[in-house]
Amino acid sequence: MLKQLTTKAATRAIAFYLPQYHPIPENDEWWGKGFTEWANAAKAKPLFHGHYQPHVPADLGFYDLRVPETRVAQAEMARAYGIEAFCYYHYWFGGQRLLERPFSEVLASGQPDFPFCLCWANATWSGIWHGNPKRILMEQTYPGTEDYEAHFRELLPAFRDERYLKVDGKPLFIIYKPKDVPDVQHVAQLFRQMAEQAGLPGIYLVGVSHHDNWDPKINGFDAAVVQNLPGLTSKVPWRHTLLKLRAKLGGHRLSIYQYKDLLKNFVPECTQQMEYLPCVIPSWDNTPRSGMNGLVMEGSTPELFRQSLRQALEYVSGKPPEHRLVFLKSWNEWAEGNHLEPDLRFGHAYLEVLRSELVKKDHDLDGMVVTESR
Repeated sequence: MLKQLTTKAATRAIAFYLPQYHPIPENDEWWGKGFTEWANAAKAKPLFHGHYQPHVPADLGFYDLRVPETRVAQAEMARAYGIEAFCYYHYWFGGQRLLERPFSEVLASGQPDFPFCLCWANATWSGIWHGNPKRILMEQTYPGTEDYEAHFRELLPAFRDERYLKVDGKPLFIIYKPKDVPDVQHVAQLFRQMAEQAGLPGIYLVGVSHHDNWDPKINGFDAAVVQNLPGLTSKVPWRHTLLKLRAKLGGHRLSIYQYKDLLKNFVPECTQQMEYLPCVIPSWDNTPRSGMNGLVMEGSTPELFRQSLRQALEYVSGKPPEHRLVFLKSWNEWAEGNHLEPDLRFGHAYLEVLRSELVKKDHDLDGMVVTESR
């Protein structure tokens, strides 16, 4: 029996969503037949005493996102715990899309009936996490206006869908690396113009800020999601002496941080301005992908997650209701160790924390009502 919010939450929790869990020809060519993110997650091994690996999915298992019932089950679980929408990673490489099938089927079928938005994950795919950083698998390019126009036309059916997440009536669209777009102000202006020409009230553009206090207003955006992951600095605690030596001798860049020491990273340092939005990370460990070149946030627990979530909820509490956005990274990035989907170790504990804090904050803000559903 799950308790769930009976009305729209006063705080809008949006979870990033990785669509990688199905085979595609490109991954077959690069990594072997049938490769998905599960291949990395399942083969993960602990690198040091107490290292939590592998992360094994519980309720939903090692799913295939080509299966509609899986996508529905994910949405039902997310809704039950107070998540308002999934933010699907969207890949566009100069006219070529990758990993588009799950979202395309969501869009075409109308199921699940659960809100969503899109994030253009505009990064070059390389072999960096597999020990071969010079190998370019798919290069992110920016051919110019014609390509941006084609990109917007590709996005338009999603923007028009009644499930699409909106802020002030405008569809919310995220660019993950806005600084990499050479003419990003032009892109912002073009997308706004094309949105109005298409009969939309506009578009709510959001960039992701990484350590740099990237200013959305100067760049023609409405807001920025702040993701302050620590940099890879070969930080290995001295208690792992042999691991530190192994990393040094192998030329690796393994980094290990205590999750409790990073809580302040998940909330913007600036004051409560409308254009900055927090991003809470339940945990992080991408060693399944990158091995000794990975980044580990050691010691994450549901109660520490509660602390970081409370900071984020408090940060947005003074904003107008439409703008009380808190992003969660992520719903299902299993090979990076950041997932809200239940695993065998913690079960639903992180989701329970999310729901309880959302309910608490919603009672504080709007007197929300909670009921039980079977």
